[in-house]
Amino acid sequence: MAGMEEIPVEQTTLNQNKWKEIKKSAIEIIKFIVITAVIVIPFRLWVAQPFIVEGESMEKTYHSGDYLIINEFSYRIGDPQKNDVIVFVPPLNLEKKTYFIKRIIGLPGETINVYGIETTLGDDEYFVMGDNRGNSLDSREWGPLPRKNIVGKIFIRVWSGDKMRQLISGLKSLF
Repeated sequence: MAGMEEIPVEQTTLNQNKWKEIKKSAIEIIKFIVITAVIVIPFRLWVAQPFIVEGESMEKTYHSGDYLIINEFSYRIGDPQKNDVIVFVPPLNLEKKTYFIKRIIGLPGETINVYGIETTLGDDEYFVMGDNRGNSLDSREWGPLPRKNIVGKIFIRVWSGDKMRQLISGLKSLF
């Protein structure tokens, strides 16, 4: 036929093989995404959660900008202990969008004496304070922390805010 171009058989086979490879790659990518979602989403929802420290209430232990991983699972099978550093929703936070980080000072049933005032903690109440006592909004202000407000305890500091600032400063000096 006039004007019709004949396509060689080899080229047709190459195009078919190319589409098979693209299809195979797409299936592998989809499998990877599904497997990752099946592993990561439940882990993130029920086991661990990332947090970035903001503020000075836990200084010398944790600094503003520190990137932390919070263990949410351990308090589902056990109780918080004295000196655990925890992340929680403060009792006066009605919107449930702000998180605090403090150290557990008092456990349920204990009597805490702060500023000469004794407070006996109830069955599911904890007394928490920041390590930087002079710059911390904590149980001294709002009273005992209900257990239901505790999100989890610090598992690991992944990245220090100080190290990040040093890295950025070093990179700036290169340019």
